Amino acid sequence: MISFQLNNSSVQVDIDPDTPLLWVVRDHFKLKGSKFGCGMGLCGACTMHVNGEAVRSCTLPISAVQGAAITSIEGLGTPDNLHPLQQAWVEYSVPQCGYCQSGQLMAASALLAKNPNPSDDDIEMAMNGNICRCGTYSKIKLAIKSGAEAMRAQGNVVEIFDPVMANKEAS
Repeated sequence: MISFQLNNSSVQVDIDPDTPLLWVVRDHFKLKGSKFGCGMGLCGACTMHVNGEAVRSCTLPISAVQGAAITSIEGLGTPDNLHPLQQAWVEYSVPQCGYCQSGQLMAASALLAKNPNPSDDDIEMAMNGNICRCGTYSKIKLAIKSGAEAMRAQGNVVEIFDPVMANKEAS
């Protein structure tokens, strides 16, 4: 039995420990926002957060997340309460086909959790390897800057689940 937090909820799965996290989240928990792209951790479509770090879930075995805090795109915001990055994505009309967007958003939100005022170079480094066939890279960069500005204005810089803080609050 493998136990972890998924979008701030405690969950357990009894599954082959080599099963990639992506398939556990998509097939077992029916959260379909994270996408399968290349299956080799190269394209970024499957990006999720593990303990606040952006990781490629298609190559990460579920056994590696025992006790970890996982955030999928479904945990970033809700339709009624979009994350500032999601709102910026809409405002800048970033998605065309939309396939890579959950991975792009998860990589960007991990960046902003660590660096609330990233430079162009910071953005390019953090987003490197998140591939968009539609070529919306310039819009993605604008949306990240806009989302960062909105987060700073709201005083809402870190939205990623922090298991250390959760443990402190629980005690």
